[in-house]
Amino acid sequence: MFKDITLGQYYPTGSVIHRLDPRTKINFTFAYIILLFVVNNPVGYLIAIGILALVIALSKIPFVYVARGLKPLIFIVVLTFVLNMFMTPGQVLWQWKFLHISRQGLKLSIFMSLRLVLLVTGTSIMTLATSPMDLTDGMEADMSVIPGIKRFAHDLAMMMSIALRFIPTLMEETDKIIKAQKARGADFETGNLIERAKALIPILVPLFVSAFRRADELATAMEARCYRGGAGRTRMYVLSYQKADTIAYVVLAATAAAMILSRFISYPWPFPFN
Repeated sequence: MFKDITLGQYYPTGSVIHRLDPRTKINFTFAYIILLFVVNNPVGYLIAIGILALVIALSKIPFVYVARGLKPLIFIVVLTFVLNMFMTPGQVLWQWKFLHISRQGLKLSIFMSLRLVLLVTGTSIMTLATSPMDLTDGMEADMSVIPGIKRFAHDLAMMMSIALRFIPTLMEETDKIIKAQKARGADFETGNLIERAKALIPILVPLFVSAFRRADELATAMEARCYRGGAGRTRMYVLSYQKADTIAYVVLAATAAAMILSRFISYPWPFPFN
């Protein structure tokens, strides 16, 4: 399961999406996330799915690889679907004792689950199509224009970049620890909830020790290279917008306008969306 986590990994293909300025990809991703919370009907979600499919196709990242990153999310998606379907009040469509499914609950469960999938997929595409160095530079450039935090822009960008970079490493480390504990006779599958929680202690303790050790080694390596933050720091490659970035912002503006307008237009959609 841990090998299926794609968030924080970089998949180079040399596509037009990879060549975009990192600020464009970061801004596009944040705007896309905000727009997902704006839409409230099938048309808006169809637009969101369409633009995401277009980005995946242009990035030349295999769809199977992108879909693989959704495997660890299956349980959360199913849980979100079930909870919203059975716990949302409204016009009852089916009822058995204390359980009931309402028209509003069915609609909300579908939209919430779809929103969760699109959120994770959209964020994963940004990290898959942006190298860690470009991601750091892009976040720093974006935060450097925000009053109040621009003086800490470099430090914040570096911390977020390191956190994203070490997600695959920690997942791989967790997988190794689980296999090592199973080889020593550890059982993580049987027992009640409390017993399974106790069984995780042999995993969490060495994982935290390994994480702190890696953090200490990284800090030592940065100090040995005379790292002093962003003060007086120069770059070999200076970020600059190109024609493709302008086109990307135009597409983003058109997508945002279409998704926002879809909220105010009623459509004769069949049950359960009407």
